[in-house]
Amino acid sequence: MKAIQVARTGGPDVLALVELPAPRPGPQDVTVAVRAIGVNFIDCYYREGRYKAPLPFIPGQEAAGVVTAVGAAVTHVRPGDRVAYTGTLGSYAEVQVVPQAGVVTLPDALDFRQGAAAMLQGMTAHYLAHASYPIAPGDTVLIHAAAGGVGLLLVQMAKRLGARVIATAGSTAKTQLAREAGADDTIDYSTQDFAVETQRLTGGKGVHAVYDGVGKDTFDRDLDVLRPRGMLVLFGGASGAVPPFDPMRLTQKGSLFLTRPTLGHYIATRAELEQRAGNVLGAIARGELELRIEHEYPLDDAARAHRDLEGRKTTGKLLLIPEGRPA
Repeated sequence: MKAIQVARTGGPDVLALVELPAPRPGPQDVTVAVRAIGVNFIDCYYREGRYKAPLPFIPGQEAAGVVTAVGAAVTHVRPGDRVAYTGTLGSYAEVQVVPQAGVVTLPDALDFRQGAAAMLQGMTAHYLAHASYPIAPGDTVLIHAAAGGVGLLLVQMAKRLGARVIATAGSTAKTQLAREAGADDTIDYSTQDFAVETQRLTGGKGVHAVYDGVGKDTFDRDLDVLRPRGMLVLFGGASGAVPPFDPMRLTQKGSLFLTRPTLGHYIATRAELEQRAGNVLGAIARGELELRIEHEYPLDDAARAHRDLEGRKTTGKLLLIPEGRPA
């Protein structure tokens, strides 16, 4: 099988197309012929060594495809099933072996592209809005990078939950996408100070919660826009890791809350995975939640996908498509 492999950590150039033996499933595993692969910032973190994995490794955390074989102890899927999954390293490949506990069946109304685009970013947006800081009607929230894959979905979910949404993005075109997704107010952080604008838009009261996947570039100013006892939900670091800071600042800014969540802790059980994935995939299938798939790259062009993602040249979701595997 063809796969992308990382033999040494570094920039996008370390992503190499290789030929490897196809993996075989263990008793609790399923083999998936991969049809579409999600590209996410966590893939960049593994590639650059910020998140550790034994070398060499196949990157990728999200995909959809067809089950071709199952282990002897597998009970809830069978060969021929259309499935999607996230959380198992190694999706940048034509074939992947995945624990049965991590796969969910795709609704008939969704294709593989939608399945691969929805799992990681869709469930991330879902746990952010429903669990990390559960949005209540009347809340005002700030969503950074609102034209990205998570951002566009999170804006839609926040509006469905009754929030006033202030969205930031890095260009006029991107703020327009956020507004089309439902944002009440938008801030172009390439030309505006988001903290000043947020305070102006809230009459100096601040917001109940900030959802921040940007990290280093926005963290300090996030603390300036929260109202007393507000929550900063720091779920990513697209601009780099946040340096260590003194927790006393949370007291000084108004007894603030800070959480650094990750999806794995919000789909820790099979029941929670099925519930969260079912909510997201079902909403997409019913037309209640709109996915924006920005670009599709062939598998061997993974390095360009990473450059585009890290260069903030994209909106919505990026996918890799294995050659000859229509999604």
